[in-house]
Amino acid sequence: MNYTFQFSDVLAAWPLLLKGTWITVQLSLVATVLGLVVAIFCAWAKTSGPKPLRWLVQVYIELIRNTPFLVQLFFFFFALPAIGLRWSPYTAALTAMVVNLGAYATEIIRAGIESIPKGQIEAGLALSLKPHQVFRLIILKPALRAIFPALSSQFILLMLSSAVVSVISADDLTSVAANLQSQTFRSFEIYIVVTLIYLTLALLFSGLFRLIQRRALSYPDRR
Repeated sequence: MNYTFQFSDVLAAWPLLLKGTWITVQLSLVATVLGLVVAIFCAWAKTSGPKPLRWLVQVYIELIRNTPFLVQLFFFFFALPAIGLRWSPYTAALTAMVVNLGAYATEIIRAGIESIPKGQIEAGLALSLKPHQVFRLIILKPALRAIFPALSSQFILLMLSSAVVSVISADDLTSVAANLQSQTFRSFEIYIVVTLIYLTLALLFSGLFRLIQRRALSYPDRR
């Protein structure tokens, strides 16, 4: 093998790689916040909502969890414009990520909610707390404590899966890498750098989530 490594072209494009990295992080963070809002609502609907709403949420979960993320992305970007609903690549990517995360996180949060002892809920109701107060103060935080590692893993998986959005020309890190490859033909060097960037992001966010868990969710479990 007589291959000569040349990283100069890749390093010269660091502003583009930095911009792509930022868009990847931005997409992932915004999708996580919005996806968790969707998931909390859907988890509440599955555990405490009216029967028609529970049925609709179940259909949504089964539809998303049993179809590929790439197909979901194509649906928002290519299929919906056929009925007049047009999206920018960024908006289509963000929407697909929110919808995907919402379905997966719903089941995680639901499992956390159902792990809360019924005695705690009954005690909250006995103290004249309203149902939404019981859900927010007694159920949600202990549930998040139990499921935080699973939610953290789901976020990192979402961030890594965001590389797929490059197929609709969203300007994420993978899209920038593909453009650089077509200009420089240094595929090996480019994807070594991109791999290291994704690995660094995953490790940084993993450490951040562990810190959040220790600071915000680590409290004595008194029973």
